[in-house]
Amino acid sequence: MGKRVYISADYDPLDGDQKVAETLRDWGNDNLHKTEFIDTAEVVSGSVADGDDCRICDLKAEFNRQINVSSSVIIVVGKNTKNRTAGSECERLTKSQGECSCTPYKHNRDGEKNCKVSKVGIPGPGDDFGNINPYSYLRHEFEQANRKKKNIIVVYNSLYKKSEWLPGYMSDYESSAEPFWIKDAKGNKVGNYKHIKQALGYE
Repeated sequence: MGKRVYISADYDPLDGDQKVAETLRDWGNDNLHKTEFIDTAEVVSGSVADGDDCRICDLKAEFNRQINVSSSVIIVVGKNTKNRTAGSECERLTKSQGECSCTPYKHNRDGEKNCKVSKVGIPGPGDDFGNINPYSYLRHEFEQANRKKKNIIVVYNSLYKKSEWLPGYMSDYESSAEPFWIKDAKGNKVGNYKHIKQALGYE
């Protein structure tokens, strides 16, 4: 039976961690294991993001849906992860609808629009992590995976353990987080395929 695995990573084109996600997707195309890797960039490039009025809360709700149908969540921690704030602009939890505004996704040139969320509720114990929150997209994905008790695999975009890169909200994973990269017999930097397979329960 195949696995669907969600990848949470920083996709900044200059100093993000997309190379790890690309390597994981390449592994998903092998013939040994039927694993479908779904990453944040893929989710954002389609679905709700195609709409003219896609907001931060819409993207977070879509991330929730994708995480819900995944068996595991791989979280890539890079040198800038703890400082990323994209997705944290929402103030609706503490302000009225009339006091809030945000910029629809991919429509920065059009400026901000008034908040479209008329009512805000408190999620119940079995509900998704609320998509109306002041957290970054990266933290929201972690909180949703944690709330839904997914198999969370934390890897560093590094050849070495980099505990100082780990955001405080992931502190429980400090002992289990491992470097994603290793050196092969020829000294080339390659992904640690064995670690990921074991973490996903293949061996």
